[in-house]
Amino acid sequence: MSLNIAVILGSVRRDRIGLRVARFAVTALQGRGHQVTLVDPVEYPLPLLDWMYKEYPQGQAPDVLERLAEIVRRADAYVIVSAEYNHSVPPALANLLDHFLEEYFFKPSAIVCYSAGAYGGVRAAMQLRAMLAEMGMSSIPSLLPFPKAHELLDEEGRPTGERPGAGAVRFFAELEWYAEALRTARQRGTPY
Repeated sequence: MSLNIAVILGSVRRDRIGLRVARFAVTALQGRGHQVTLVDPVEYPLPLLDWMYKEYPQGQAPDVLERLAEIVRRADAYVIVSAEYNHSVPPALANLLDHFLEEYFFKPSAIVCYSAGAYGGVRAAMQLRAMLAEMGMSSIPSLLPFPKAHELLDEEGRPTGERPGAGAVRFFAELEWYAEALRTARQRGTPY
């Protein structure tokens, strides 16, 4: 069953390797038959959070926020592509995610993390897991880390050698299972 999935990239740094990882996720999900939208914060520049989307009078949110709201509302699931900044979540990612709330409710997320080092961003992923749960889009149990991502993927997100993320197929299948289950449950109604 085809899903609508938003791949949300969390870095705005120059020469970021996260774009490679996000492109890998987009290609993998499209290859599985899903409609995928890449949300790159460079293309959706948001101010530091002052008002959440829901706090603007209807139709008066900035255009960039309206465009993002449509993507976030339409999604059945979210793939969060996160770097690790000082063992934590990148500020651009937190800022982007914090502009919304109810739009995420009862939809799963999946964390794809990366770094230039050996840990693949997993320390940030642990903090991100708690944040996503609080926002109503709990993450699936598995993570997909990319240690030394710059060596694993080229600029377009294509593997440079052996396929990266040995568990990628299982990881995306797990996300599909949760997304389909929650979509079916949402159609029956939600607790609030």
